[in-house]
Amino acid sequence: MRILVTGGAGYIGGAVAAELVNCGHDVIVLDNLSSGHRGAVPKQATLIHADVGDRVRLGQLFAASEIDGVMHFAASIDVRESMLAPATYFRNNAVNTLNLIELMLEYGITKFLFSSTAAIYGTPSQVPITESLTLKPTNPYGESKLVVEQMLQWFGRLHGLRYASLRYFNAAGAFDGHGEDHRSESHLIPLVLEAANGKRESVSIYGTDYETHDGTCVRDYVHISDLACAHVLAFEKLGKGQEPERLVYNLGNSRGYSVREVIDVSRRVTGRKICFKEEPRRPGDPPILIASSEQIKRELGWKPKVTELELIIQSAWEWRQRNPDGYAS
Repeated sequence: MRILVTGGAGYIGGAVAAELVNCGHDVIVLDNLSSGHRGAVPKQATLIHADVGDRVRLGQLFAASEIDGVMHFAASIDVRESMLAPATYFRNNAVNTLNLIELMLEYGITKFLFSSTAAIYGTPSQVPITESLTLKPTNPYGESKLVVEQMLQWFGRLHGLRYASLRYFNAAGAFDGHGEDHRSESHLIPLVLEAANGKRESVSIYGTDYETHDGTCVRDYVHISDLACAHVLAFEKLGKGQEPERLVYNLGNSRGYSVREVIDVSRRVTGRKICFKEEPRRPGDPPILIASSEQIKRELGWKPKVTELELIIQSAWEWRQRNPDGYAS
């Protein structure tokens, strides 16, 4: 298939684009490069430097290319920032996605994969979290993603849009030359490794009084290669059959690690001293997010291969050692 990957110069989008290429698909990446990197785009893919909110440019692309489907990763992703600038998140994540879907349907493109998030569950009533739990986001980032999922249901019902919504927990690690390098870093593992590499003095632990075994937040980490594989499986599933289809899956390892545990494991992996500072809680942070991924395992045969936190961090550390300045290296 010829697949448009929006946000394909980012961490997850770039890894998925690489996996698509490895599986024999023709890939077009559209990215405004505001947070992504040219170096994250596979050499075999075509890169178009444009914004997903640009209806004219998108229309030209759809008119000129026979695109079979779209994978949508272009979004703002920082929970803390979303609490300070909610309008930006609803505009980038919800309005621009609506714009994209409208143009897709106008040009007869009906296969769509959406990069969603575990943040739509908010503070869950049970863990591990299943896809059937009530969706109650605690921050504008999660709410903006939920708005899109709600839109997708209606477009599927009324216009025959076949879509997959993949709700990931914490993507981490590196593979095939793809590592995590955000211009404004907010994710725990790369922040910890920057401290190990001497790029920052310490790591902040936001909240030490949660109802967890050591008082810090607990998260489920899934390796980026396993995440990329799940996207290809889901998208290829959409390519089969004629009836409108809706796929919604959690992606995680069904095992949680606290912030303190991530720091301790990173110390063992790197052999470096990693200092930390205890800070107040951040608004909108649920105490525990652990996935149940039984549904995608059962229905699509997905099986994560890199499940140990030590191996996930090891892959990220090796990439960072080879690329001390990220893609700028």
